[in-house]
Amino acid sequence: MDNLEQLVEDILKGIAGAADMAALEEIRVAALGKKGSLTGLMKTLGGMDGEARKVAGQALNVAKDRVSEALDMRTDDLRQAAMAARLAGEKMDISLPVRPETAGRIHPLTQATEEVMAIFAEMGFSVAEGPDIEDDFHNFEALNIPADHPARQMQATFFMPPGADGKPKVLRTHTSPVQVRTMEQSQPPLRVICPGRTYRYDSDATHAPMFSQCEALWIDESVTMAQLKGCIMDFLRAFFGISDLPVRFRPSFFPFTEPSAEVDIGCSRKNGELKLGAGGDWLEVMGCGMVNAKVLQYGGIDPNRYQGFALGMGLERLAMLKYGIPDLRTFFECDLRWLKHYGFVPLDIPNVALGISG
Repeated sequence: MDNLEQLVEDILKGIAGAADMAALEEIRVAALGKKGSLTGLMKTLGGMDGEARKVAGQALNVAKDRVSEALDMRTDDLRQAAMAARLAGEKMDISLPVRPETAGRIHPLTQATEEVMAIFAEMGFSVAEGPDIEDDFHNFEALNIPADHPARQMQATFFMPPGADGKPKVLRTHTSPVQVRTMEQSQPPLRVICPGRTYRYDSDATHAPMFSQCEALWIDESVTMAQLKGCIMDFLRAFFGISDLPVRFRPSFFPFTEPSAEVDIGCSRKNGELKLGAGGDWLEVMGCGMVNAKVLQYGGIDPNRYQGFALGMGLERLAMLKYGIPDLRTFFECDLRWLKHYGFVPLDIPNVALGISG
């Protein structure tokens, strides 16, 4: 015990001079291991009388704390030095040009989503998001789809085990629950779009078990069907880049809107080729309608004061029509050749003022 101070100084000197983690570990074991020098001194405390044991024990604890603190500090220093050396060794010259065969491409679905968001942003809509795993209330009931409603049978729903509250869970079948959650969390006026993944048990050339939707919701004191029609017509003509694109509205039914309509755009199918624009034929692209009063009530909004419209579209479908992609399943096959053909340059950022990319 008489040489404790010198012993600690020697250990600290060794720690400061450790060149790497291996050397530092050897010093730690030599000092604090089972057979370490400080550990050995701790074992001698049992042969001392009460007062001497107390004094020696305090001194040894202080010594161990000093050594442990020095080990921690040196460990941090060595780790930082190792990281700095690694970063220096892995330095990349970012001024070199990218090789054409390794240039990245933006997926057409991502591009279409960004284009949709850019157009609606110009109209004053903000983006709202929600969970992919939904409860029965938000996915069905709050959208005026009760348990016995036939629309539930049309959804081909992926059901999941109930949550901790015992209530059933589902993979959302549409992004409409985001509208309900937005109404619950905010007060009118509301103007949002809700892009995101949705899930239904279906798969073929034009359907997938996971697909993307984008819905829009506008609620205020004086929103009308005329505003809904104008919003949709402006959006479709901007998205497809056809200023005189024919657009028509057909009466339809959705539980969460009243009145409801299907939206068609003009096209031509001559010689087996689909071409958008005036051509004497029609192609359905989305659904829309005025928000049902019951849905407003479920969202905590007074239907006697406010009204609004909602619309929804499949983003893959829009991308297929705009970019000429024939099969929906290729969106998810991770084929680099396909992505190189249909993908977009990363700097080709959608901008309404400069023109949405085509």
